[in-house]
Amino acid sequence: MPTSMPDIAHCADALKTGTLDWVGMGNIELPLQLGSKGLNDTPVTAKADAFVSLDKADAKGIHMSRLFLALDKLSCEQTLTPVTLTALLDQFLTTHKDLSQSAKVVIAFELPLRRASLLSGKQGWKNYPVTITAVLKDNQVKLELAVDVTYSSTCPCSAALARQLIQNAFEEKFAGQQLDHETVINWLGTTEGIVATPHSQRSIANIKVQLPQDEAEFDILGLIDLVEQELKTPVQTAVKREDEQEFARLNGQNLMFCEDAARKLKALFNTQNYLDFYVKINHYESLHAHDAVAYAVKGIQGGYQA
Repeated sequence: MPTSMPDIAHCADALKTGTLDWVGMGNIELPLQLGSKGLNDTPVTAKADAFVSLDKADAKGIHMSRLFLALDKLSCEQTLTPVTLTALLDQFLTTHKDLSQSAKVVIAFELPLRRASLLSGKQGWKNYPVTITAVLKDNQVKLELAVDVTYSSTCPCSAALARQLIQNAFEEKFAGQQLDHETVINWLGTTEGIVATPHSQRSIANIKVQLPQDEAEFDILGLIDLVEQELKTPVQTAVKREDEQEFARLNGQNLMFCEDAARKLKALFNTQNYLDFYVKINHYESLHAHDAVAYAVKGIQGGYQA
């Protein structure tokens, strides 16, 4: 009986010639403890993609189990931080000595955050899609944090057209009359008084930022709060009537085309300490069957492209 198991990766007749950019595993399921400002040790259920380059042209393949075991150690024994991610990439290369010179890991999860209502104080859970990408290449580590932030956008054009219709209705109703304050107030509170409303839609800002190389911890909550405070109309969780009314007021005071939202976030990120940024604005139109989309990047050489 054979005393050792066959290793096809090292069989001479199985070898093929050629290097490969990335080889590894995708959609690895694993729980993680998230290390991020204000969210330390938050448990998340993630899916990870783990890769190394195959730089030895006559090697059949890589040792995929070694990538998996390194990720499993991160899951069971460590907290997900920039420091542990850098160590993970180092481990990928250490276990692929003479095979690989570059390593990459992509970790995606939904971050549940407890969000308060606008006025009533009620709270509810809201999930934010998050992706963290770390790449070790040419002895340099690049860390990218990506989040999706959902908000409401009200069309400035439809708001102006609705105001005009209300003016026309007022003129038709009260032309030539001397009006007292109470009559006008009462009329404005009727469906006849508000004959049109602007259209708004759920919208999503896809954000990617490249973190400084000396970053000791993530600040995912800070990034999400930054975007929501700038756009001012994040979608809500639990709401009472006073919250819904306040949401309507905020939409009316922050009318936005997709171009407006993109410019706001570009100006915002230009004041931050991120090495690079990428913004994609998606307004899922309620008027049209298509979407309104805008992009913005920092515009540095070799950086993100729109």
